[in-house]
Amino acid sequence: MKAHIHYEAAFEHFLRQRQTPYVAVAESKKAIFRDAKLKSFDFIVYAPHEPSWLVDIKGRRWAARGDGRKPIWENWITQADLDGLVQWQEVFGAGFRAMLVFAYWLDDGAADPPLDLTHSFHEQRYVFAGVPLDEYRLHARVRSPKWGTIHLPLADFARHVRPFVQWL
Repeated sequence: MKAHIHYEAAFEHFLRQRQTPYVAVAESKKAIFRDAKLKSFDFIVYAPHEPSWLVDIKGRRWAARGDGRKPIWENWITQADLDGLVQWQEVFGAGFRAMLVFAYWLDDGAADPPLDLTHSFHEQRYVFAGVPLDEYRLHARVRSPKWGTIHLPLADFARHVRPFVQWL
C-alpha cells in the first residue's frame, strides 16, 4: 500500500471506519517468492467468515463525459496484475482469495451512485467495487496487446462486480 496514493488511502480510511480488520502491505518490503519478484497487492482484509481477501486496489476516475453519455466503469488491469495475484492466492492457500477492488474517484459533475455506496475522504467521494480474481480471470479479454492490459466487457463486469462491503 502506498499512503501517498489517494485511492489506497481512501480505501484504508473506509476499512478503519467500518472497523474491518486488515493489514496494509508495505510496498517498500516487496516479497521475492521462488526467485521471482511478484507484483504486490495492497491489503489483506479479514472477513468475519472465509474467505479473507488479498486486495489489489485499482484507482479509476468516474468522470462526466462531455457528450452527455454516462461515465464508463473502467475496469482494465495489466496481465502482470493478474499473474501476480494468481500466484499470491496460491501462496496464501485455503481461506484466502484475491480480489480486484476498483476505487472510483467521483467527479463533482458525474452522476451520483446511491449514498450508501459512497465513501468520503479528504473532501472527495469514492465507490469501492470488488470482483474476485477468479471471476475476473474467467471472463477477461485483451484490451491492449501493446500495453499488456486486459479488461472485462461491461456486461460481464456488471454481472460480477459488487460493492466491496457486500464481500465482507
